[in-house]
Amino acid sequence: MVRIPQKEKNLIYFVTFTCHNWLPLFEITNCYDAIYKWFDYLKTKGHQVTGYVIMPNHFHGLIYVSPHDKTINTIIGNSKRFLAYEIVKRLEAKEEWDLLKILHDTVPDSERKKGKKHRVFEYSFDAKAFYYEDFILQKLNYMHQNPITGKWKLVENFVDYPHSSARF
Repeated sequence: MVRIPQKEKNLIYFVTFTCHNWLPLFEITNCYDAIYKWFDYLKTKGHQVTGYVIMPNHFHGLIYVSPHDKTINTIIGNSKRFLAYEIVKRLEAKEEWDLLKILHDTVPDSERKKGKKHRVFEYSFDAKAFYYEDFILQKLNYMHQNPITGKWKLVENFVDYPHSSARF
């Protein structure tokens, strides 16, 4: 679910989605490769990731949505589902039982009845359409600065962060 449904195609969206309770699930599971695999899948559907940063617990991306495929809502919803299965599989392989229990126990009964076993991501995500280059560049700069700002300080220079399009 997205906070504001987006139906337009053939433009670039700034997208953010977050792991449940801001848990660093991408880092714990080293799931970065699964996100890159998702990028490759998007290309096969005519979409393009024009910029990104994969933080330990959230993702920011600029995604061009092809006019010939699904909406950004469906694209991100399906992607979160694919990534959730992969994260759970990796947590099981690492025997992260306490963390899996947290993810299991936070599934609402209404979702559990539908077969959902773990809550890996926050339910909503942000998607904002961009029509002007200056706004795209502003968001690109914001994303690329994320690894060096605030509490993160993951690298000294933002272009050195390995899970970002900044160096490209």
